[in-house]
Amino acid sequence: MKTVIPYFLVLLAAVLWGTTGTAQTYLPQSAQPLTIGASRLAIGGFSLLLIMILMKKINFRTWPWKATIVAAICMALFQPLFFTSVRVTGIAIGTVVAIGSAPIFSGLIEWFILKLRPSRAWVMATTLSVIGCSLLFLNKDALTVNPLGVTLSLLAGFVFAIYTIVSKALLAKVEAIPAVAMTFSISAVILMPFLFIFDSSWVTEPANIITILYLGFMTTSVAYILYLKGLQKVPSSSAVTLSLGEPLTAAVLSVFLVGEVLSVVSWIGVTLLLGGIIVLTLSGRKRMGKIR
Repeated sequence: MKTVIPYFLVLLAAVLWGTTGTAQTYLPQSAQPLTIGASRLAIGGFSLLLIMILMKKINFRTWPWKATIVAAICMALFQPLFFTSVRVTGIAIGTVVAIGSAPIFSGLIEWFILKLRPSRAWVMATTLSVIGCSLLFLNKDALTVNPLGVTLSLLAGFVFAIYTIVSKALLAKVEAIPAVAMTFSISAVILMPFLFIFDSSWVTEPANIITILYLGFMTTSVAYILYLKGLQKVPSSSAVTLSLGEPLTAAVLSVFLVGEVLSVVSWIGVTLLLGGIIVLTLSGRKRMGKIR
């Protein structure tokens, strides 16, 4: 059972990420996605960083800066790449390509660069999940396959895969909570200009404070702490596949809280997504074998 717990931690992180879209519906329409992203990273990163410094959990002299900076750049890049791709090519295609390509990129990087052979369970789970994710979004309005948008989505999936792999290496040297604090604080600094480029006055309005705090603490700090805690015992490719629980959660919440209606095909997609996640979670005891 202990070998399954890390998988559930990663899945729980994905569930928290999946609440992001629903939470954003409580923010004003004028709120730019990039401003929201910068705000949540700043709240989640800086608050944790302050706590970790006060608790003396971070030693700046011996800190593994190289891995941290690479992870921070990847997380900072993911925000504009993903949100721009969604704006250019639509929510359906942008989400499916970005989130669906991430586990594939992660598996390929582990296989060809890190020389780790994907397990059969990972291949089966990833196939089911990617097909399910695609079917889930088939009920959306007119799809626009824009080459630039698809390219940006692929890049978003690629940088998220790199973030996961680099973060796993980072966790070999530092604890999960300090890692999240440092990584997201640096990411927040990188994205800070967007707070000045776009109108960010809505952030300080009383009606929006609770929502932005939820996004900062629960969908950022807590979610990524859970993700990295699980990542310590879970192969990077499997962790990225489990992150497909995010669109699954978003779809379920859209039905029960926002009032959206999913087609039969989309419900089949939900079933396949859930099936892939279950296959990967229950096969937690099977590790990826090293190529000799």
